[in-house]
Amino acid sequence: MSSSRSATELLPLIRRDEAVLLPTDTVPALAIQPIAAARVWELKRRPADKPLILMAADLNQLRTALSVPWLDPWLLEAERVWPGAVTLVLPIAGALQRRLNPGGTSLGMRVPACPMTQALLRLSGPLATTSVNLSGEPPALTAEQAHRMFPALPLLGPLPWPPGSGIPSEVREWDQDRWTVLRPMSPTPVP
Repeated sequence: MSSSRSATELLPLIRRDEAVLLPTDTVPALAIQPIAAARVWELKRRPADKPLILMAADLNQLRTALSVPWLDPWLLEAERVWPGAVTLVLPIAGALQRRLNPGGTSLGMRVPACPMTQALLRLSGPLATTSVNLSGEPPALTAEQAHRMFPALPLLGPLPWPPGSGIPSEVREWDQDRWTVLRPMSPTPVP
């Protein structure tokens, strides 16, 4: 596949607010600078009321990007589940929240357990992400499937990507001083 590029080759594209395709430990991700997040809804034909998540290389990168105090239970849960296949949704307001969850009052975040994507995120900073698919369709599970769905977008190389679980991340939301599971981890991969 000729459209794969190293992290350092993708960085100028990301800085120009272009979308890219990445592997994760779950399903491949479509990623872009948060300031250009509206492009993702357009590419995916996704309703604007379906939020994106902020993906980062590590917890510290998220804390720095958000510049808000994190409650102890948020930190404890993040340290327990990241890097990994859990998205934490926190009641955080601000520019990033408004860009990734317009009209909402929270922000979903994740640190994937995928070393090559973590390396890119260390260079780029946190990115707005979502699964690689058109809205309502099953997500891509491989680089080849991702490329077929969005042939104009570059892929993080080298290929082949490390295999993900094929299962979208579990989603947990902080609500009224406790965690609520919004989307449990499915026991079987997406067909």
